[in-house]
Amino acid sequence: MKKDEKASVSAIKIIAISIIFLLCSGIVVGATNIDITNVKIQFSNNYELNVLTTKTKVKEILEDNHIILADYETVKPGLNEEVGTDKIIKIIKSSEVQGIEEAQAVTNLEDIITTYGVITEEIITIEEEIPFETITKDAAGSEDGTTRVIKEGQNGLREVTYKITYRDAEEIAREELSTNIIKEPVDKIVQVNTKQTSRSEVARTSPGNSATASMLQAKISGIEPKVVTLNTSAYTASTCGKKPTDPGYGVTASGAYAKAWYTVAAGKGYPIGTVIYIPYFANKPNGGWFIVQDRGGAISNNKLDVYMDTYNECIQFGRRNLECHIYVP
Repeated sequence: MKKDEKASVSAIKIIAISIIFLLCSGIVVGATNIDITNVKIQFSNNYELNVLTTKTKVKEILEDNHIILADYETVKPGLNEEVGTDKIIKIIKSSEVQGIEEAQAVTNLEDIITTYGVITEEIITIEEEIPFETITKDAAGSEDGTTRVIKEGQNGLREVTYKITYRDAEEIAREELSTNIIKEPVDKIVQVNTKQTSRSEVARTSPGNSATASMLQAKISGIEPKVVTLNTSAYTASTCGKKPTDPGYGVTASGAYAKAWYTVAAGKGYPIGTVIYIPYFANKPNGGWFIVQDRGGAISNNKLDVYMDTYNECIQFGRRNLECHIYVP
């Protein structure tokens, strides 16, 4: 090949290589001009999603990520707007829906406060006396009508933690959480030097002449009572942790409905159906005669809970150590 021909071929090669180089450079420059952006999408339920996109319009970004707005949702910036400098798309509930939900929330809160009042709770720890029991012993063959204390009783002491529930600062429930015995009670022992009388005689001479008293007196015919001192409080249906609309409201552990001046809650040491005469209530409609129909989480064998009609009656009665005559069937 002649020298002129070789030179011509070389020139063509150089020109071809230059053209290819220029084309490649243009492709690279074009590619580097495409922006890839990290956009955060915030949903109306507070969920967040980070996406990488080359799009700048909100509608296109959502479509690329298969995100469809619900009928009650809107978006900021708008669907046809560009993503802002903060690179955030917010999907929110429409103002109309939010307004309805806020109004419902306020209404529900007002209804709750109006219906149930402001409910608060507190935990307290207090020391309580444990009342001693009085044990009566007959002196066989002795009829002189005297009594003699063989051993004096002493109250015990315990530390009790309660959770107290208030409605508008008024106590409506009290739950015993824990108890710690500091000192055990000492029973009082009394020797009775009286002749034995039948239960029918006691029933005829005991206070109370209502139909309820007569019925309960008949139940204890022939049963010798155990005389004890019990720490006595009062309760009503509203303090049992149920609302009037709840199933079982006012129903006792016996299955019967609680009745004022009839029902008491006692510890498991006293079976359902046990009759109790409390002299302190002798002038009440029942003449002081009650029957064990109920139990309670805070009721032990040293305590008694008398059912009353209203919460105010319970508060006024408070808590007292009362002499009780127990007729266990």
